[in-house]
Amino acid sequence: MAKTVAAKILVFDSGVGGLSILYALQQALPSCEYHYASDNQAFPYGTKSAEFLIERVHHVLQALIEKTQADLIVVACNTASTLVLPRIRQHFTIPVVGVVPAIKPAAGQSATSVIGLLATPGTVARPYTKALIEEFASDCEVVCVGSAELVSIAEQALRGTPAPREILRAIVKPLFDKPQLDTIVLACTHFPLIRQSLIDVAPRAVHWIDSGEAIARRVSSLLADQPTINTVLQATENTAIFTAASADIDLLKGALKRFKLSRVEYIRL
Repeated sequence: MAKTVAAKILVFDSGVGGLSILYALQQALPSCEYHYASDNQAFPYGTKSAEFLIERVHHVLQALIEKTQADLIVVACNTASTLVLPRIRQHFTIPVVGVVPAIKPAAGQSATSVIGLLATPGTVARPYTKALIEEFASDCEVVCVGSAELVSIAEQALRGTPAPREILRAIVKPLFDKPQLDTIVLACTHFPLIRQSLIDVAPRAVHWIDSGEAIARRVSSLLADQPTINTVLQATENTAIFTAASADIDLLKGALKRFKLSRVEYIRL
């Protein structure tokens, strides 16, 4: 028997980058109830050790599941997903969807077999990422650029601070130093939030690929396979949850409303 309340989806990230995934989910599944959780207390994840992140994400998600009673979790963070998915899938009974770099579709789409990977330094260095490249892009040249600064720029852009063009231009320059490169993977969920700014500073046109639509398709499929979950009933309210109170959350409220997050809550850890 289907539930008599809307399906609850928990979208989790260290900051607000996962809002790009939330948007793709809302386009595909507009009736679901969304809880967007930011572990801003431990932001940014991209500079943290693997040991810290594995324990931290498990601890935070456990508390969030209890709070939201979610039907499904989306770990909307490439850094966390490349590390913690086996651990949390082993410990939690509800479906968990991770976001990993869109290397496979990029390799399939590139006409020149030269692609760029724009990610956090942690994601660039992670064995999981290297394995994805070996499995799906072994016949490609992959130019990797890791930038923690770009995460902060995307965070501030949502708070109303325009992305600095010269800094963006310098960050993406190593990618465009390869004249054959025709496709760039935005391998951090923050980066699609400033996609247009990146396009504006790019010296030539390329394909920009992220994981949003693929994640939305995966979530839709998982929910369809669970007859006890109702994806048709309309949710009444969506919530943003933070792990630490912060003055700059007020600066985010306009952006949160654009993503249909009408309520802000905090969770003590």
